[in-house]
Amino acid sequence: MKRNPETPESLERRRFLELSGKYGFTAAVVAGATGSLLLSEEAAAATAKEEKERQKEAKYKMTTATAYVLGASRSYPIMQLDFKENIQNMTNGQVYVKLAPGGQLGAGGALAQKVQQGTIQAAQHSLSNFAPFAPPVDLINLPYFCGANQKFVNLVSSDAWRDEVHTKVEAKGFKPLWYVVIDPRVVALRKGGDGPIKTPDDLSGIKFRVPGSKMLQQYYRTIGANPTPVAWGETPSAIKQGVADALDPAVGALHVFGFKDILSWVTFTRAVPDSQVYSCNLEWFNGLPVSVREGIEFASEVTSHQNLSKVPAARAYAMAEMSKSGVQFYTPTAAELEQWVKKGGHQNAEWDSYKNELAGSIATFDKLLEAANTQGRYYVNDA
Repeated sequence: MKRNPETPESLERRRFLELSGKYGFTAAVVAGATGSLLLSEEAAAATAKEEKERQKEAKYKMTTATAYVLGASRSYPIMQLDFKENIQNMTNGQVYVKLAPGGQLGAGGALAQKVQQGTIQAAQHSLSNFAPFAPPVDLINLPYFCGANQKFVNLVSSDAWRDEVHTKVEAKGFKPLWYVVIDPRVVALRKGGDGPIKTPDDLSGIKFRVPGSKMLQQYYRTIGANPTPVAWGETPSAIKQGVADALDPAVGALHVFGFKDILSWVTFTRAVPDSQVYSCNLEWFNGLPVSVREGIEFASEVTSHQNLSKVPAARAYAMAEMSKSGVQFYTPTAAELEQWVKKGGHQNAEWDSYKNELAGSIATFDKLLEAANTQGRYYVNDA
């Protein structure tokens, strides 16, 4: 049977390429994100005209790079178009944000490095990928310290975090703009595995794909798995081929990166947040007028609020789509969750060296722990 090329996806793809060639990439991106790709030529031209005028009238350009395509916010609330719009509006048009989505300029640590060097003004990357450049943020990877969404938000919005961590991050040349809540990391089992994973004992001998974080590797080793470092780009094939049996990104990330057809069970263990941050080059930021800096900071706060409200809807969409492919989900009982905490949690002595190294002392870590467990002024839904 001859394939019909006129699907909505193929029409939008062709229209995007057409608009990119005629009006430029940014105009096509904005049109796509606002649902204008398939509208009239007049609507597309108006979008392009507005972008061109905004760029011309702005005094400052802020290139902001991410690893995610714009449509990803439906299941992975990275909010990049919202952030662009908010900055432009809340600086009264003085800043024009040029988005570089979908990994155009790299991803993860590569983007953090470009921000630090001043090659670009801002970028989104995970806190785990940020850690090599600003080590104290790796504290979030301590198991059962701030894995739940609410604890993470309490922590990163606290005075203790700003006083103890932001000062060290700024010393490395970065200004954290806002923290992106996605959801906690999970235990996701490949198809053919014996699931669901309910307790740490069920992980015995499981080859668990881990990122480069030594802390995460130690955690999975502690709870009985066999940590298997695999580069992110090679992970889907590793799971398919059985090189690794399980992995741990949040549900939204598993959906965005196409794992739904190769997984059987997902367990919500809430050990560590799968969180992101938008960072900015500190020297560039400090060189802006006070009013512009205040506008960017206000835009960051507003976008953070939008992100928090988006989390449950994004999770629900990702779970619904993955369920269609046969993926099942399991939430441990209180007694089962206690086994995870008891066996691998940060309260155990093997984590003290990380607390001393990253926080400076156990006493300082205890201040941060109190902050994580104290309800702040922001609410977010937990998985």
